[in-house]
Amino acid sequence: MRISYALASMSLLLATAACDGKYSPFNPAYDPLVREGLWQPAHSNRQNLTLQVADPGDLVHGTGTTGADGQLAAAAVDRLRNDKVKKLPASDVAQVTVQSSGNNDSSSQGGQ
Repeated sequence: MRISYALASMSLLLATAACDGKYSPFNPAYDPLVREGLWQPAHSNRQNLTLQVADPGDLVHGTGTTGADGQLAAAAVDRLRNDKVKKLPASDVAQVTVQSSGNNDSSSQGGQ
């Protein structure tokens, strides 16, 4: 049984070695990843992004904003670094409170 597998493998190897490579799957003319007219995987993410933006030039040089100088953001960072963070305003949507400290001791549950 092993001899028949070996002979079959050798015959396939010799048959492919005898080819001139014209119809080989490794020939660029028949390889679907490099053949002209078919989808090319190179830079596909960049091409998709370029097709989705309104002005493709924005991907190259970007655009600025008017009226923002960064002082508000810099003040927030300064408060954070100096431990003077402002509290969030109260909201009528939901109040978040701590219900338990995570202690599963029965004495903390009313002495049961």
